[in-house]
Amino acid sequence: MSYWIVVVDDEPLSLKNAKNELSKKGMKVSCLRSGRDLLSFMEKNAPDLILLDILMPEMDGFETYSELRRLEAREGRARIPVIFLTGENNSETERRGLRAGASDFIHKPFDRDVLINRITNTINNSRKIESLTEEASLDRLTGFLNKMSGTEKISSLCKSGSGVLMIMDLDNFKLVNDIFGHDMGDRILVAFSEVVRSNVRSGDVICRIGGDEFMGFFFDLTGEEAVASLANRLNEQLMAKASSLMGKDHAIPLGISCGAVFIKEDTEDYQLLFQYADSALYKAKQNGKHGYCVYTPGSYEKTSEGDLNSALECVIHIVSERDGGRGAMVLPQEAFSWNYRFILRFLKRYKGVANRIMFRISSEESGMIFTEIVARFGTVLKETLRRSDIIFQYSPDHYFVVLPLLSAKDTPGVIDRIMDAWAGTGYKDRVEIEYATSMIAFGDDDRHTHIK
Repeated sequence: MSYWIVVVDDEPLSLKNAKNELSKKGMKVSCLRSGRDLLSFMEKNAPDLILLDILMPEMDGFETYSELRRLEAREGRARIPVIFLTGENNSETERRGLRAGASDFIHKPFDRDVLINRITNTINNSRKIESLTEEASLDRLTGFLNKMSGTEKISSLCKSGSGVLMIMDLDNFKLVNDIFGHDMGDRILVAFSEVVRSNVRSGDVICRIGGDEFMGFFFDLTGEEAVASLANRLNEQLMAKASSLMGKDHAIPLGISCGAVFIKEDTEDYQLLFQYADSALYKAKQNGKHGYCVYTPGSYEKTSEGDLNSALECVIHIVSERDGGRGAMVLPQEAFSWNYRFILRFLKRYKGVANRIMFRISSEESGMIFTEIVARFGTVLKETLRRSDIIFQYSPDHYFVVLPLLSAKDTPGVIDRIMDAWAGTGYKDRVEIEYATSMIAFGDDDRHTHIK
């Protein structure tokens, strides 16, 4: 029996007898003389069980027990089972100890077999309960804490005043389930959990609060640079794992958006901190996903209801392009889809036309060189096309472009302009650019035609 037992008793003879009997069974025994000694000892140690005498000077067993439980709760540690020792034959004392939460009672002088059996049974029962509790508190797929247990744990940690509360959401995860199936979706979630574990410390706490939404408490993460570094690592490593699972040509703009708030001593309320982190996450999503945003006091508060003009100016500022939006918009799939559907509705309502072009880049180059070439072609598209045009990188070697209010007769001129700009990059002789076009033209019958 390789158990570690702590015996707390102010009587040297009782300590000696307990140590002798337990040592014979191969147990490690630590002897302490007072409740104060035990509390100091427990700050840095985690034995399997404590034998605690009730009648001790200065601090009796009941007081010591209460302080021990407060220490464990404050440190977020598991409860160590305690068996009370007493020389009294008093049923009320036993009832008081059991009501307090003690695992058992042993009378002194103790019988060796009774002592050994009760210690063994108590430890085994404690481990079974701990195992069942842990199983009930974990998300089975990712191994993180589930929402209820994680919220309770992180809510307590927010009172520490040191660290970051962060909400993490997988961008475009629904497309994984829709295109590759739910089994692949589960594999991506498992991959995400592996990425997170490889980038956090053992004391940090992560929980799953929704299908593809997670929350974490990170100790001593005190600067925005550290948050940015963590968000970048999570995105890079998740994309690498996603490519290994779904193939390099999966074309899903998967990533992670993070909303974070630093814990301050005057903002330790969990519900308020969660709202701050959630607001920051929303802003990270608005800013293009695959990144992070840290909550800044004053930047998310709602405008006064009575000041409608200020509210209007505020929302215009939020949704407007910060840099004038030079060139066409390069959008991830979800944003592109919303814009594309809006364009179709607009054209149908006002009997308009548009053109669609699919570009394919072919080359004998491979790896990072080919990726660089494709990215450069995307830049040419963005800088050459109008600000009203939208671009989506459909796959690693395809770009899909929508040009609203562009007639069929104007399309060749746009393509010539793109190819001239591409020729100036120096890559022209290293790749082949192919394209196909499809026109949208709504007439009075509200039907649209395709011209290739």
